[in-house]
Amino acid sequence: MASNAPVRKALIPAAGRGTRFLPLTKSVPKELAPLVTTPALEYVVAEASAHGISDVVLVVNKDKAAVADYFRPNLDLEQALEDKGDTAGLDMVRRAASLVSIHEVEQPSPRGLGDAIAQGEQFANGEPLAVLLPDDLIDDRDHLLGTMIETYQQFGGIVIGLIDVPRQEISKYGCVSLAPGSDSFAGVVEVVDLVEKPAADVAPSTLAIIGRYILPPEIFDALRATTPGAGGEIQITDAMRSLARAGVPVHGVVFSGRRYDIGDRLEYVKAVVQLARRHPDIGEEFDAWLGEYVSTSR
Repeated sequence: MASNAPVRKALIPAAGRGTRFLPLTKSVPKELAPLVTTPALEYVVAEASAHGISDVVLVVNKDKAAVADYFRPNLDLEQALEDKGDTAGLDMVRRAASLVSIHEVEQPSPRGLGDAIAQGEQFANGEPLAVLLPDDLIDDRDHLLGTMIETYQQFGGIVIGLIDVPRQEISKYGCVSLAPGSDSFAGVVEVVDLVEKPAADVAPSTLAIIGRYILPPEIFDALRATTPGAGGEIQITDAMRSLARAGVPVHGVVFSGRRYDIGDRLEYVKAVVQLARRHPDIGEEFDAWLGEYVSTSR
């Protein structure tokens, strides 16, 4: 496939149990946890839509039907809102279903991110595939996915999102080694090797892979050949590494904008606060209250 093939499809893994968010996730999928009034997953799907992606497949498990259901029209609710003349509410409930065409596929057992991506082979059907992890929220004022798609169209191969982290934190992430002469502060870098969760003292860099990928069709053969790695799971980093060693080009887009790691409880709360301050209905009032609360509660 030519390197300038359009990226029209995306996969979002949503089969995890979300145990860090218990007891909520006993009955509510973590991906539908609200950021003020909008589920986190809708922000990620909207990001895909904003960058020209028309079809998204959600990788779910048998207990998470609510994830895909959220993106289906609710005709009874829409009729009730229309009867009330609540056009604002009607627009809000219709938005999710209008963003992209939603598909779903089941991951039979939790065998890691690589295995979740492998479930999207039939959906990809030989086209490049964007992968967006719902725990990584990119602020809509900043741009990462668009730059990654442009990089894929220029170079082909694999494109990954990167952030620079303190060395003591690199063991939490996949990590990359750059080609000689690549500037880690540049927007786009050439990657020659990848390693999953290296110890800080042997990590080849402090550039960590975050939850945005553009993957070529070859990734599925690589995943089939990938044995369980860190945590006993099929690691996408290991599959990408095998392709890199086979000569598939790998580039990283170094992101320095606003990112919310909403898979972490504290970071999730921070994201709620930051997005609440920008909310069109409550932002101004909330911001005033927050300033008063902080100043008087010390």
